[in-house]
Amino acid sequence: MQSPLSILQHYWKHDQFRPMQEDIIRSVLEGKDTLALLPTGGGKSICFQVPALLMDGLCLVISPLIALMQDQVSHLTEKGIPAASLNSGMTYNEVKSTLQKASRGDFKFLYVSPERIESALFKEYLSVLDISLIAVDEAHCISQWGYDFRPPYLRIAALREELENVSIIALTASATEKVKDDIIQKLVLENVAVFRQSFERAALSYSCFETESKINRLIQILHGVPGSSIVYTNSRRLTKEVCQLLQLQGITADFYHAGLTQEERERKQKAWIQDQIRVMVCTNAFGMGIDKPSVRSVIHYNVPDCLENYYQEAGRAGRDGKKAFAVLLYHPNDVLQLQELPDKKFPPVSTIQAIYQSLADFFQLPVGSGEGAYFDFDLRQFTENFKLDTTTVINTLKVLEQEGHISFAESIFLPSQVMFTTDKEALYAFETAQPSLETLIKILLRTYEGIFDNRVSIFESSLAKVMRTEAAKIQQQLKELAAYGIIEYLPKKESPQIHYLLNRAPAKYLHIDHDAYLSRKKNYTNRIQDMIRYLGDTDSCRSQLIGNYFGDTNLSVCGICDRCLIKKKKELSHQDFTVIEKHIKNKLTNTTQPIDQLLVQLSTFSKEKIWTVLDFLQTEGELMISEDGQVSLLKH
Repeated sequence: MQSPLSILQHYWKHDQFRPMQEDIIRSVLEGKDTLALLPTGGGKSICFQVPALLMDGLCLVISPLIALMQDQVSHLTEKGIPAASLNSGMTYNEVKSTLQKASRGDFKFLYVSPERIESALFKEYLSVLDISLIAVDEAHCISQWGYDFRPPYLRIAALREELENVSIIALTASATEKVKDDIIQKLVLENVAVFRQSFERAALSYSCFETESKINRLIQILHGVPGSSIVYTNSRRLTKEVCQLLQLQGITADFYHAGLTQEERERKQKAWIQDQIRVMVCTNAFGMGIDKPSVRSVIHYNVPDCLENYYQEAGRAGRDGKKAFAVLLYHPNDVLQLQELPDKKFPPVSTIQAIYQSLADFFQLPVGSGEGAYFDFDLRQFTENFKLDTTTVINTLKVLEQEGHISFAESIFLPSQVMFTTDKEALYAFETAQPSLETLIKILLRTYEGIFDNRVSIFESSLAKVMRTEAAKIQQQLKELAAYGIIEYLPKKESPQIHYLLNRAPAKYLHIDHDAYLSRKKNYTNRIQDMIRYLGDTDSCRSQLIGNYFGDTNLSVCGICDRCLIKKKKELSHQDFTVIEKHIKNKLTNTTQPIDQLLVQLSTFSKEKIWTVLDFLQTEGELMISEDGQVSLLKH
């Protein structure tokens, strides 16, 4: 029998597991309900993928994020592991075909959204799916105390009644003690084995800087900390603006957000991963599922609305265990804007009802209809038609989602679809008459099973590689085939999408659980206050503050965050600090020196004192320490 390690080596080409992974895998293989609390970059997916490959049957993976589902299915397929996903945007026949294949044992992993498990079609096939393990990703979504509550997650527990002897593994990167307990209760995890990795990141330096000019401080940091970097902003507009300002300074940068096409996002992401681009300026749409260990800095240009988001995003720096920096830049006005967020995120019920009515008018949806319907959603057209504020609309859609009325995907990629609409005899005659289209027809028939019976998803770029031509030419030939009536061709599309989970109700009778709504608003307000306290704390170690927030109260002081460095500076006499600083700057005037050589030249002082000054000067943006240990002064 194969071992977990042999599976890891065969499919992932890793020689060993990361901390705690093997213990979690063993727990799953023993049939225990398991809760894994692993930080970003801790390798959560391996914790259910490896044991599932050692078990008979199908692993059902429940995930809220379409992009992440598609990404994981793609990675598994590339490794030769059969996997599929059911997501919004798939036709009834596509869903049915996928479930039929899953029931035949064609897949090892089936990824589904939590809404999908409630559909009649899924329930119909559930009894014939040989499910051996349920993996619940982003498990914090089940808790109303969490930062990303999604009511459809509450329905997962009902699966236990249908699949009594199937164990569950729940996974999340960031959960407080309260959320952890809520996950266990809501998922009905019995005799659960809980694995919580320490929140300590020994080589990650956390800093918060109040500044009047964020862009100047950002440029200063990027000059002082070489290597790959992520800069998070809170709007699509800012990603482009900040990127252009960095490019003017000679810094190779690009921008990324959910409004870009799938191809644009993939191209930019690939360039950054391969270090063709040094800095990615992005919204929080970037980073999920990306494994790049060598990121040296993650810089937040705007203050996140909770520590959960901040910790998860900052944790993308320094996964290789080498020194890295997580820097948060803020202006005094940012705190005021944070304090205003709860009222914006939780609009008055009258506003929610009015926008709900406008949606029905926009989609021409009568009262009592719409359950299960999907609609492409042009946000700009909607806000212009009804003269609404974009932010208010988005926040209202999220409230309607949390209340279980709709599901809202801000960006969904639907690949092109093709189905042959002629019989094989007529097709042969057409190929003879149109030899220029014969090659494409033959490749379609050879590549896509069932293309005469159902619409199948195709990728023009993949076909172009096979035919050694441009994707645009493939698209043109597909349009020609459709014009001749040989195929039905639905070109790919990317747009936000709204899925009605319930029939449309009269707006004035729209059900809003007022107590739960006010409770979520209060929880959100409390999380913002925790974020503001993190910004303003002048005494505590940043690493300890984060650990305490998540219930990890045993962390030692990190010694490398901005607070710890200021304390070290204070412990160093003013005279010693000034003398060492002067020596360092004299030695580095118009030159660069290896760190070891610098330590020897300053050997009249202890290494600890010298490092205190070096770390402080680097954090303040006065010098740079390169990845190969070269030290140089920065000009201002």
